[in-house]
Amino acid sequence: MPNRLERMHLVAFLRLPAEGILLATLLLALPPRPRRITAVVAGVLLGLLTVLKFVDMGFYQVLARPFDLVLDWILLDDAAEFVRESFGRGGQVLAVIGAIVLFLAVLVLMTLAMVRVTALMVRHRHTATRTTIVLGLVWITCVTFGVEVGGAKLATRGTAQMVENRVEAVRAGLADARIFEKQAAVDAFADTPPDQLLTGLRGKDVLFTFIESYGRVAIDDPAMAGPMDAALREGTDRLKAAGFESRSAWLTSPVTGAGSWLAHSTFLSGLWIKNQQRYRSLTTSDRMTLTKYFRKTGDWRTVGIVPGVRRAWPEGKFFGLDHIYDSEHLGYHGPYFSWTPVPDQFSLEAFERLEHGRKNREPIMAEIILASSHNPWSPVARMIDWEDLGDGSVFHRIKKEGTDPKEVWKDPEKVRTEYRRAIEYSLRSLTEWMERYGDEDTVLVFLGDHQPVPTVTAGSRNKDVPVTIVARDKKVLDRVAHWNWTEGLKPAPHAPRWGMDKFRDRFMTAYGPQGGR
Repeated sequence: MPNRLERMHLVAFLRLPAEGILLATLLLALPPRPRRITAVVAGVLLGLLTVLKFVDMGFYQVLARPFDLVLDWILLDDAAEFVRESFGRGGQVLAVIGAIVLFLAVLVLMTLAMVRVTALMVRHRHTATRTTIVLGLVWITCVTFGVEVGGAKLATRGTAQMVENRVEAVRAGLADARIFEKQAAVDAFADTPPDQLLTGLRGKDVLFTFIESYGRVAIDDPAMAGPMDAALREGTDRLKAAGFESRSAWLTSPVTGAGSWLAHSTFLSGLWIKNQQRYRSLTTSDRMTLTKYFRKTGDWRTVGIVPGVRRAWPEGKFFGLDHIYDSEHLGYHGPYFSWTPVPDQFSLEAFERLEHGRKNREPIMAEIILASSHNPWSPVARMIDWEDLGDGSVFHRIKKEGTDPKEVWKDPEKVRTEYRRAIEYSLRSLTEWMERYGDEDTVLVFLGDHQPVPTVTAGSRNKDVPVTIVARDKKVLDRVAHWNWTEGLKPAPHAPRWGMDKFRDRFMTAYGPQGGR
C-alpha cells in the first residue's frame, strides 16, 4: 500500500514486494514454534507500518510531507484541537474514537491475517514453496529488465526503502538539536549597542503582519490569478492614492500547509525553524528576535495582536512583546468563522482602538496575525463599513450568509475558490486599514506565513510566500532600493527570492546606521 492518497490506484497493488517474498521464505523455513512467533511479530509490524502509512496520507494532505517519528507527535493533539474548533466537540470526539478504533482494528486484523496466511502456507507447503520460488525468480527478472506496469516498476522494495528512510530521518532528527544549537549561537547584532539598532525607523510605527496561508499559489495559479491580480492592483492603487508606496518580493517558508508558528519564528529569529524541536529550543533560549531588538532600543512599545491564541501563550514573552492581545482581549463578541476566532477587519480595528489610535503614545512595533485566511476557509467574513463594526455582533448575520465547510470540502474547486476569497478579504482588510489610519510614520511589512494545503496547491512543493513593505515616507523605501523588489503589492515572477530566515538580518542592516548604502 502506498503512503500517499494520490498513489492509491489499482496499479499500486499489482507490484511484487521483495519483502513479502522474503518473509514467505522465512516462514516456510522455520520450525513450528518460531514460525508462529515470527508470524505474530510480522503481523504487528505490518499493522504498525500500515497505520504509519495512513498517518502519512494525512500529513501529505496537510503538510505535504510524511510524519516525523521524532518530532511530530505534538501535532496530533493540535490536529484534534483543530477538528474541535472547526466541527465542534462532537466532531472531535467522533474523530478521535474513529482513529483509535481504526488503529486497534488494523493491528489485530493484520496480525490475525498474518497467522492465517502462515497456516495456509504450511498446510500447502509444496505449492507455497514452488510459488515463492517462482515469485522470487519473477522479481529478479523484473528488476533486471526494469519491467513496469502503468508507469510503476513491477518489482519493488518500497517498504524496505521507506523503513530505511525513516530510520535515517530519526537519526537526523536526533542530531539536528546539536546542529541548531551551533547555528543559534551566531548573531551578527548581539553586540550592537541599542542606540545603533534600527536607527532608520526611529519615530515610526512598524507593523509586522502575517496573513495566514497567503502563498505563492494565490498569485501564480491560473484559476486564481485573474481575481487576485485585480485585488492586488486595486490595493496598490488605493494605497498610492493615499500617499503610500509599496515594494514586494518572495520569501521561502520552512513549512507548507500548516505550522504557522514555525514560519513566524523563522522570520523573527533569523533561524530556520523547520520543526517543533527547533521551535522549543528557540523559545527556551536567549536568542534575540526582530521584535526583541525593537524592544531593546527602548524607543518602541512592542505589542502583539494574536486572535488565533485562545489560551496561555508563554512563548509571547520570548518574542519580546510588552503586551499581547489574544482572542479574549480584543473586545469581540461575534461568532467564530470556522477556525478563525476574530475576523481580520475587527482585529485591525481593535488594534487601532487599543493601541495605534491612543493619544500621546510612544511609537509602536506590532506583530499582527490575520487569521481569517486560515484553513478551512469557510465561511469567510466580508468587508463592512468600519463604523459598523461595533463589538462584532454584526458578524452573526454575516456568518449565516457564508458557506458551509462540510459542503465546500466535498469539492476541491470550491475549496480553492473559498481560499482565494479568504486571502482577498485579508488583503482588503489590511489595505483599507492603512488607507484609513496609516500616516507618514506608518511602516507596514506584511507577508504570508506558508502555502496552503495540497488541496489548494495541487500538490506543488513550492514553499514561496509574498512579502511586501508599505510606507508613505520615501526615505523608508529608499533604504531598501538595492533589494530590487517589485513596485506594488504583487511581486513579479522573477522578483528576488530569499529564505525566510534571511529577512531579519537584511532588514536590520538596511535600517541600521549604515543601511541603504
